[in-house]
Order: sequence, then C-alpha cells, then structure tokens
Amino acid sequence: MTGARLVRTLVYTAGSVGGLSGAAFGLLNDQVRRARLLAGQLLSDLPLNADGVYRPNGSGPFSESDLEPLTFIVLGDSLAAGLGAETPERLPGVVLAKGLAEEIGTPVRLTTHAIPGAKTFDLPAQVDRALIAPPDLALVIIGGNDVTARARIATSASTLGQQVRRLRAAGTTVVVATCPDLGVARNIPQPLRELARRYSRALSRAQHRVLERLGAAAVSLFDLVSPDFQLRPAELFSQDRFHPNGAGYEVAASVLLPALCGAAGLFAAAERRVPVAA
Repeated sequence: MTGARLVRTLVYTAGSVGGLSGAAFGLLNDQVRRARLLAGQLLSDLPLNADGVYRPNGSGPFSESDLEPLTFIVLGDSLAAGLGAETPERLPGVVLAKGLAEEIGTPVRLTTHAIPGAKTFDLPAQVDRALIAPPDLALVIIGGNDVTARARIATSASTLGQQVRRLRAAGTTVVVATCPDLGVARNIPQPLRELARRYSRALSRAQHRVLERLGAAAVSLFDLVSPDFQLRPAELFSQDRFHPNGAGYEVAASVLLPALCGAAGLFAAAERRVPVAA
C-alpha cells in the first residue's frame, strides 16, 4: 500500500484520532517539516519582536512610560510570535497591545515570550521567564505543533491547565487561544489535511474542557478564525502558505481583543474602586 493510500485508509476508517497509527502522523509531520523549511527561507527577514510600551493614541513602542502601564505578555508558538507578519506593526502582540491601550485608555507594556515551533510541553519554560515579574495579563496561543508532534491530547491539555494555574496563582489574568484548524493549511495535501483537522478539533475541545473547569477565558481559533482562512486562503496566508500574514493576524486579533479587553476591564474596575488619597 502506498503512503497516500495508507493515510487515506487510516483517516476515513478510524473511529477516533487515537485510532490513527504513527505512519500517518509521520507523513503529516514530514509535510509540516517541509513547510517550516520553506518558512525559514521565505520569512527569514521577519522582525519577530516589537516589545515595549504602547500608548492609547496608538504610538509606540517606547522603552518607558510616564504612567504605570498594564503589563501584557504573549506566550506560545509561531502564531503567538507572529511568524508570517510582514512588518512589526502587524505582529499579533503589537496589534493587540495597541488595541488594549486604546480601549482601556492606559499604556500597555508588551513582552513576547512565544517561540516558533513551541509545543505545550515548552510552556513551563516560558511561564518560568514570565513569572520573574508576574504580568497583569497573559495571552497563550498553543496547540498547532502538538498536532504535528502527535502529542497525547489529554496530556497536552493537562499541561496547559497546569501552566494557566501557575500564572493565575501569581495574580495574572489569562486568556487562551486554543488550537487552530491545521486542516486549512493548503500546503498539507489531502488526505493528510483531514487528519490534521481531526486532531486539531480534538485538541481544541480538550483544551476548552480543561480551561472551563478552571474558569479561565478561552477563545476557539478553530471555530472563530479558521473558517476565514478556509474561505480566503490567498488573502490571509503568508508566503509559506502555512502561517498567517498580517491580514490573517488581524482576523485573529479581532476575535481575541474582546476577550482581552474583558479581562483587562477587571483591572480598570479595580482601579476605580481604590480610594484616592486627599
């Protein structure tokens, strides 16, 4: 049986993601590895970091602020880091920091700990760095690389929950963007694309169950963002046809910003309740 026929049989006859063999995941991982190599060639000049303070008028980044800023960090993988964005201004962290600053009327200090290629099991090290100076607000985007690494879904979701608990115990409010649909990536051929979609959906649902038990905010990229990429791939994917471009990150930011503003609103409300000294 050829590789393609093997995967087709596995995808369309297995009763669950857990019923799929390592052969199918090996082929999927090979396709994604090639995509990453292409990404390295096409996106090598991308400025992956534009951290600093963003003011409510949209200006920044600045190294310092005359007002105490809301501290905002981004953790996770290449989607969190913004691989594929054409300019620093279109990085998701920057778009969200500017949006937060404008909406809440307070400067926002952005710090990005996300690393392209990171899996959920890499989150503890990122959280360790973040907790050196615990931030007010954290966004976590993770899961896509767990799919290609054939990580155990229950273990990935549990690890995510543990790291969210660590952040919250330090006083950080957390919003999680759960696993996107890797099945929208056009450079993954069928039937591997269907395999990626099934695993992505299963991981996203497991992440949501864990976060719901914790009472943590979760945004489903699979349900809210992936359909746009399915319909408009030429507009929203970067040159590697695997990561979003700036327009794609803006679509994601449009569904993430309301959740972040809601979380940041907790700080604004708390500040209004603090008595001002005469």
